Amino acid sequence: MVNARKLRIAGAVPAIAQRFFIAAVVTAISACSALLPRSEALTVSPWQSFEEAQRAFDQIIPHKTTVADLKRLKLEPESNPNITILNYSDVLRRFIPSPSVDASSLDVGVRECLRAATHCQGYEVDHRVLKRNRYGNFWADIFNFRRKTDIQGWRFNAVVLITDDVVVYKLTGGQPAIHEYEDSNNPLGPLQESAGAVILH
Repeated sequence: MVNARKLRIAGAVPAIAQRFFIAAVVTAISACSALLPRSEALTVSPWQSFEEAQRAFDQIIPHKTTVADLKRLKLEPESNPNITILNYSDVLRRFIPSPSVDASSLDVGVRECLRAATHCQGYEVDHRVLKRNRYGNFWADIFNFRRKTDIQGWRFNAVVLITDDVVVYKLTGGQPAIHEYEDSNNPLGPLQESAGAVILH
């Protein structure tokens, strides 16, 4: 009886050890996945979301809002490094990219700005926030066999035209929510780029 009991215990030990090993492997894989690279690309601005940016521009009223008002709203280059100044030539190329464009079909504010010539300038905003999180099998990713990336964020863009320190036109747009997936497969893993270089040569 004693020997039989010892045999049963001895047989149970490898089974317990096997379960422990499997649990350890699963835990290790989970921990490895957490080590995959994460990155964030953003432009500096006072807005934390698309809605915040849109609310700021909603306060602009053409033919009423002044440059001083834009400064108060942090919608000018000195207080917002994300804003680009457009000169008259920039505005002309943007709204009349070719001779085939009929200027009379443009918005009244745009025509007014173009008629003002050198007294016309614009502010352009292109603000984006993108977070890239790699996920999936750690070893396949780290050795470049397969990389899966989850991309989330938002993008806001706008144009404001100014004549004699008064806003005459505004236009906003963008993507309130960006959600994309990238899945890159490289059968040769870490040798993929080297192989490509050889083929190119």
